[in-house]
Amino acid sequence: MSTNKTVRVGVAGARGRMGRAVASAVEGRAGLTLSALFDQPGSEGAVADGRTLIARDAALQASDVVIDFTIGSASAALASLCAANGGPALVIGSTGFGDPDEEAIRLAAQRIPIVKSGNFSLGVNVLLGLVVRAARALGPAAYDIEILEAHHRRKVDAPSGTALMLGAAAAAGRHVDLKAVEARARDGLTGPRGEGQIGFSVLRGGGIVGEHSVLFAAEDEILTLSHSARDRSLFARGAVEAAAWGAGRPPGLYDMQDVLGLKD
Repeated sequence: MSTNKTVRVGVAGARGRMGRAVASAVEGRAGLTLSALFDQPGSEGAVADGRTLIARDAALQASDVVIDFTIGSASAALASLCAANGGPALVIGSTGFGDPDEEAIRLAAQRIPIVKSGNFSLGVNVLLGLVVRAARALGPAAYDIEILEAHHRRKVDAPSGTALMLGAAAAAGRHVDLKAVEARARDGLTGPRGEGQIGFSVLRGGGIVGEHSVLFAAEDEILTLSHSARDRSLFARGAVEAAAWGAGRPPGLYDMQDVLGLKD
């Protein structure tokens, strides 16, 4: 933002764990005010951590930017609505997007600023750059790439958005399309691993906040680059910084690398 005015921040999915964490993070951030909270239709008047929810349309009118950690289809629908209304800006931390959802968000970003990321952690975004460089240096003839991720039992999509970001970073380092080389599941007699594959392994259980590792495995050595999230407030704080950065930007589809100034 190039102005000193207070940015009004709304929170979608305000009854969820991330929604509540985001609301608290907004309240602790100078220059921002928590303007509105909303959730699914019919939730108006409900209370989350002492805060009362209002209707979606009223929340959008009351906000300069909305932070959304819900599900991919809901985020895409919200993006289309905000674009049709000319605002507010969006910060999207949801995962589990289908191709139609991605296209809807891309089109919406032609009319409003959208910051979309599978992970709002500073550490993860630094890790992405390291993975690109390692994949560039460690070629597929000698080094297999496997991405391991673990999350709590309530997570509904797999691989995680962060794991897919790491896979895309590895593919970029090798100048290939991730969809052409990814291996998301193995079961039964799968045969030997194909050269150049980028594999994904998934664990779900308990209250794991988020664990991600990228293995570069050769016959005689293994390089592991990893990140561990200890508290989901980490992601909430990053999303709040993205909201402060994105409000008032020109229309466009941005990510956390833009917010942190990490792009080349």
